[in-house]
Amino acid sequence: MDIGGTNLRLGVFAGEGSPKLLEEMRFQADFSKLCMAHKDTPEQAWQQIVSTLAYAIATVRKQYSAVVGVGIGFPGFIDPDSQKIVASPNLPGLHQLDLSADLSRLIALPVWTLNDALAAAYGEYALRAQQMNSLIYLGLGTGVGGGMILDQQAVAGQHGVAMEVGHIIIKPQGRLCGCGNRGCMEQYASASGVSLTFFESSGRHESAQTIAELAQAGNQAAKHAYAIAGSGLAQALAQVLKVVDISQVVIGGGMRAAWPLMADAFTQQLAEDLIPVLRRQISLHLSELGDQAGMLGAAMLAKTYSQA
Repeated sequence: MDIGGTNLRLGVFAGEGSPKLLEEMRFQADFSKLCMAHKDTPEQAWQQIVSTLAYAIATVRKQYSAVVGVGIGFPGFIDPDSQKIVASPNLPGLHQLDLSADLSRLIALPVWTLNDALAAAYGEYALRAQQMNSLIYLGLGTGVGGGMILDQQAVAGQHGVAMEVGHIIIKPQGRLCGCGNRGCMEQYASASGVSLTFFESSGRHESAQTIAELAQAGNQAAKHAYAIAGSGLAQALAQVLKVVDISQVVIGGGMRAAWPLMADAFTQQLAEDLIPVLRRQISLHLSELGDQAGMLGAAMLAKTYSQA
């Protein structure tokens, strides 16, 4: 399962190596809005989230009774030892919750939970394992997630917050972020960030998709919003690359389709912010798996955990 702030995707996989996708289903689940509506009673939001996931899995199991386990990519800080959701900036109010245990009790199957961007990173790695053994994944959606595969291993960090690139501060004292800080990159480079930038320029509330269409039609405020997104993403990535020194970068998430609107600003800013020795050493790839990356990565990592 790949859980986003506004989307819920479920895939059934089977086979060795890089498993084959047998079925993909999507369910209506605006968890961000749900959490905001119950911000004073987060336990009610949590109960609805878990029951929605259980219903989705039960629906799939009517056709695929041989399912033996569930891997979930969840948007938040996931403790790598307990798998508990420590916090979720884009799903406010969720703290120290055990999705694996709560859901497992309802569906009578083992469940493994990991960060959604890390799951997508592993899915992208599985696709490219013959060409590379390390990569950085950036998922552009409601927020901006990051995941890293280093020497074939998914890196979660000691506290489950490795590669939270969306929360690298690029504008000190900038926009307030769901994590509690100000000026985080995802407040400018995510779908919601693009909408905010466009509103500041035009006074209009529009979705990132509508803004992309306006930008393609020549609207200057829309083009500016995507340029800000591209340069902000590059600012944060440049700092990460100086630390981890990985050459392969994959861009995914729902906003990847709008990449041409960000590409020029991204390329220019990355060249300015990288140290000279790294310039022209970075290979950028757009996701080939698209929405399936997180589901594949979650399935593969769940399988790995079950065999450990």
